Amino acid sequence: MNTRLDFAKMDLMDALDLAVLIEFEAYQRYKAFTEQLGHRFTGDAASVFASMAENEAKHGQSLEARRKARFGATPRKVTLGDLYNVEAPEEAAITSRMSAMQAFQLALESEQKAHDFYDEALKYVTDPEIKSLFAELRDEETEHVALVKEIMAKLPASAAQEVELDEDELPAL
Repeated sequence: MNTRLDFAKMDLMDALDLAVLIEFEAYQRYKAFTEQLGHRFTGDAASVFASMAENEAKHGQSLEARRKARFGATPRKVTLGDLYNVEAPEEAAITSRMSAMQAFQLALESEQKAHDFYDEALKYVTDPEIKSLFAELRDEETEHVALVKEIMAKLPASAAQEVELDEDELPAL
C-alpha cells in the first residue's frame, strides 16, 4: 500500500484529508503529463490527460467541500508526504509518442489502483464512518474504471496509433 498511514488510528478528518490529497496528487500528475506532452491535436494523449486532471480536480473539490463542512479550517495532519502514487499514474509512464489509447490505458490502471487502495484499506479501518467513506470511494472508483473502459471501447482504431514525431520539434543539439 502506497501510504505511511495507520488506518486503524485514523479519524474521519484524516480520512477525508487523505482522499482529497489522493485526488490532488493524481490531478498534479495528469497536469504535468499534459504539459510534458503538449497538445498536438484534438483527442491526443495530452487531451486525455487534461480531461483526467479536470475529473480529479472536480472529485477532490467535492471531497474538500465535505471536509470543510464537517471540520472547518482545522489544520490537516495528513500531507502529500504520507502517500505516493495511490491514484496518480507512475511518473515515468508516458512517452512522447504515446497514443490516446495508451493514455486511456494508463488512466484505467490508475483508477483501478485507487479502487484497490480503498478496498485494501477497508481491511484495516475500524471506525464506521471511515469504513463508509472508503467503501463509497472504492465504489466511485469502480464507476470510474467502468467509465474509462466505456470510453476506450468507443475510440476509433486511429486512437491506438502512436504519434509520429516531427524532427522539427526536437531541440537543437
